[in-house]
Amino acid sequence: MSQATPATERLAQQAGWLNEHQVRDVEMCFADISGFARGKTLPAAAFIRGQELRIARAVPIQSCTGDFPDYRFYGEQDPDVALVPDLNTMRLVPWARTPRALVICDCVDLDGELTPLAPRSVLKKVLARYDALGLTPIVAPELEFYIFAANPDADAPFQSPQLRSGRRETGFDSFSFSTLNDLEAFFDDVYRACDTLGIKTDTWVHEMGPSQFEINLQHGPALQLADQTFLFKTALKEIGNRHGLNVVCMAKPLAGQPGSSMHIHQSLVDQAGNNAFSQKDGSESARFFHYLAGMQRYLPHLMPLFCPSPNSYRRFVKGLAAPVNLSWGIDNRSVGLRVPRSGPQARRVENRLPGCDANPYLTLAASLGAGLLGIEQELVPDEAITGNVFLGEDKASLPRTLDAALVLMEAHETAEALFGGEFARAYVAVKELELSSFHGEITPWERRYLATLA
Repeated sequence: MSQATPATERLAQQAGWLNEHQVRDVEMCFADISGFARGKTLPAAAFIRGQELRIARAVPIQSCTGDFPDYRFYGEQDPDVALVPDLNTMRLVPWARTPRALVICDCVDLDGELTPLAPRSVLKKVLARYDALGLTPIVAPELEFYIFAANPDADAPFQSPQLRSGRRETGFDSFSFSTLNDLEAFFDDVYRACDTLGIKTDTWVHEMGPSQFEINLQHGPALQLADQTFLFKTALKEIGNRHGLNVVCMAKPLAGQPGSSMHIHQSLVDQAGNNAFSQKDGSESARFFHYLAGMQRYLPHLMPLFCPSPNSYRRFVKGLAAPVNLSWGIDNRSVGLRVPRSGPQARRVENRLPGCDANPYLTLAASLGAGLLGIEQELVPDEAITGNVFLGEDKASLPRTLDAALVLMEAHETAEALFGGEFARAYVAVKELELSSFHGEITPWERRYLATLA
């Protein structure tokens, strides 16, 4: 008699869970290069039987406009990848009317290897290098987003939703409770969805912009937090739609108002469970400084992964708490790399560059990857900054447009060294497609000011 393997036992447990909840379908999903959920839906009975699903290898690198780069970047025969479910991520779909489940999948090439084009594969590649060093990255994302009224006209400006008073918020009401109360039904559903999806939230606050909010996720292992962030952003959109609201994670949806970031707190834990950024006496370790130095040197080469669209760079405005530099400092919000005051076990670095429009898998891969190179090369950072960097020019400047960021990314081998050449080339190709579409638009500014010229 054959013995049950752990895999078959796990599948039997999953079958029991699906049957218990009367799940009809299972959404087998993954994040594409923009962070959108893609995949296929499989009947629960077929999932339990272990039916394999495949999808075109190009789908993970579909652009935000729906276009694809040419065959060079995913295979001339337009091959498939297999969708391999990570059973640890199986959850009920909170917004489904008929019981459905979802599971996050890895995209696996037909040779059995993770496809290098999928964002989850990219993060796993970086985490494997940390694992070889006996280190585990721990992260905590902070996500800012706007809630707007439903907006069927893409050419019309966003508007805050109408509140109980009949008025619309005009902004700079940060840390108040009134709009949280006005949107109580929406937030109640978001809380319930987070519980169902296994998303561990921390603080919620009203941010500076009109109907702008921030949610902090509790810290944890990087892959787990990337999955949670991906699901959280998906949940915001789905629940917003059910309430007649438009939840927007653009970096800069409103001119003259604060942008939306996705700050990433990050630290490293060694095999003994200790913070690798601290020594036994509580002082900063050599790895802490190497990590900072790696971020200072290599983050500029990876900016398109933190700021993936032309709109992303509109967020970098001096005086609006968005960093325009790669200085680091203790408890200093004018620098790109902030080190919050904390005890030795909580010592961490906050990367303040990413926007909320960034793909969480790629953002974490790039941020952790830059720090990894600093550790491997034992780099030394600049001196910590005191005072407000916004008031002067900082020598560690950053590209101010996606065009310039892509030029810088291609001029260096950093992305290829971390993620592999196939992904690095495909990413640039996708962004060039999107830039071509963006530059083909005629904007209201051009019509406003240039039409009157003789």
